[in-house]
Amino acid sequence: MSNNQIVPKKDMDDKQSDFYQKLRQKIKSFLSSQEGASNKWADYLLWAPDLFHLLCKLSVDPDVPAREKAKLLGAIAYFISPFDFIPEAILGPAAFADDIALAAYVINSLINHVDPEIVRKHWAGDEDILFVTKKILQVAEGMVGRGVWGKLKRRF
Repeated sequence: MSNNQIVPKKDMDDKQSDFYQKLRQKIKSFLSSQEGASNKWADYLLWAPDLFHLLCKLSVDPDVPAREKAKLLGAIAYFISPFDFIPEAILGPAAFADDIALAAYVINSLINHVDPEIVRKHWAGDEDILFVTKKILQVAEGMVGRGVWGKLKRRF
């Protein structure tokens, strides 16, 4: 699972780093609470900052085709937007479930179009990104609900 320490990511611009750090802190605080510790998706929520970081790194990688970068940028926008299917402003960090599911869906699509090593070289998490993506996709519908999952997949 991803490391709970708050560490700056190398090669991130200030805005990405700020969002990454704030996201990591929100999730860490949430998981320290009674509600967060008992959340059935707690282990998955820990991947949110690393998935965000991966989306950002892949979006500027010259080995990623332009059409795939468009999907990556859409997923980044969804991550940072306060207006999504499960709003974090109302439901708190547990609401990052849809962002996590979407990130895994987009990354899985990318893996089907590029060498998986391109994805692996940018992954900052502790477990293999191919395993993480597969694990998230296996439970995505349960994390976000059938209706939301269907809408997310249709958009991307």
